[in-house]
This record gives sequence, C-alpha cells and structure tokens, in this order.
Amino acid sequence: MWKIAVGFVVFAALALYVISKGGDSLDMSGEKHGADAVHVEPAKADASAPAAPAAAPASDASAAK
Repeated sequence: MWKIAVGFVVFAALALYVISKGGDSLDMSGEKHGADAVHVEPAKADASAPAAPAAAPASDASAAK
C-alpha cells in the first residue's frame, strides 16, 4: 500500500514540475472546436526550394445547387 502512495507523490511532483516549466504557453482547457481553435500557418518555404503550384479552383460540379 505504501508503494502506491509513494508512486502517487512521485507522479504528482513530476506533473507539477512539468506544469511549472510550461509557463503561459500551457493550455489545460482541453480540446478546442470552432472559433476557439487556433490554427497555425504552415512554415514559409525555403528560398532555394521551387514554389508549389497554386491550388486549382473548385469545379462547378461541386457547387451547391
């Protein structure tokens, strides 16, 4: 039984250490949906890499009628 208590204390100490090192960037509010979700822009391409082709416009077949 004492091993469970010691394990809990060690785990709690580790969790508090990780949370304290996270600072302001740590978000404990859970999964986000809709307007609350934060989407990160993709990284800029390297200047020496060739540019990616632009996306083609959607066809009329997929338009709502």
